[in-house]
Amino acid sequence: MLLVKKESIDEYGAVSLPVVEQMADNIALNVVKSDCSIAVSGIAGPGGGTDLKPVGTVCIAVHTPQGTTVNHHLLTGNRNRIIERTTNIAIIKLIKKLNKI
Repeated sequence: MLLVKKESIDEYGAVSLPVVEQMADNIALNVVKSDCSIAVSGIAGPGGGTDLKPVGTVCIAVHTPQGTTVNHHLLTGNRNRIIERTTNIAIIKLIKKLNKI
């Protein structure tokens, strides 16, 4: 549904900047045809982390008419706290980008 290239997931993994960038761009431009979108991928735990991508690893992409920005975060806390912080970060990033329009 998000039209992410299989090669990108194979090369970088689902939790990666290239993948969330494709997710945000594709959902806005090709799927729902909106001006803005947010895409998030991460490992909220309690399991699933690795040495390279530990629990708390989150990638966020924000797409607006000005382009797409992507960021990597390493958050702490339990699963619910990581999800809550990720949501807050993503929404704040979108608001900040929209205030620059």
